[in-house]
Amino acid sequence: MTTQTATAVSTLEIDRSHSDVTFQVRHLLSKVRGRFNEFSGTIEFDESTPRNSRVDVTIQAASIDTGEADRDRHLRSADFFDVEKYPTLRFVSTSVTPRDGHTYDVAGDLTIHGVTREVVLPAAYLGAASDPWGNTKSVFEAELTLNRKDFGLTWNAALETGGFLVGDEVKVSLSIQAK
Repeated sequence: MTTQTATAVSTLEIDRSHSDVTFQVRHLLSKVRGRFNEFSGTIEFDESTPRNSRVDVTIQAASIDTGEADRDRHLRSADFFDVEKYPTLRFVSTSVTPRDGHTYDVAGDLTIHGVTREVVLPAAYLGAASDPWGNTKSVFEAELTLNRKDFGLTWNAALETGGFLVGDEVKVSLSIQAK
């Protein structure tokens, strides 16, 4: 006699009010930091069999916010994100591979500026907890570095002293609470 055990896949909605999608990129010699304020998505998480998990996140490109209105307008323009033509950035996972403990390699298709590339997002599951109102929240963090030129974001300005105004590497950080 064989017994089958059902796996418990939890479908979680991202709680935007308790989550962050941030980035940083070199500008001259310093770093400019920013965030996307509008995003949504689901995480189908199977803690016992992580390979059954899935992630689907959509970010509204026009919600980019670096704290400087003129720079944000430039980032929304055709020089960068071209939000009129490409209103969203999207990540859809294709596989979840356990690494160690509660860390995973989440491979998937990332689409930015109309260009889709496969990326591997190193992610950590920090656990679940109940808030004071009895809602259970699961918490995930992830961080990766992208080359913006791989996604057609090529605008730059040469500096008189050599080099360029904007760096190519963009560090993206995600801190997600999902319910």
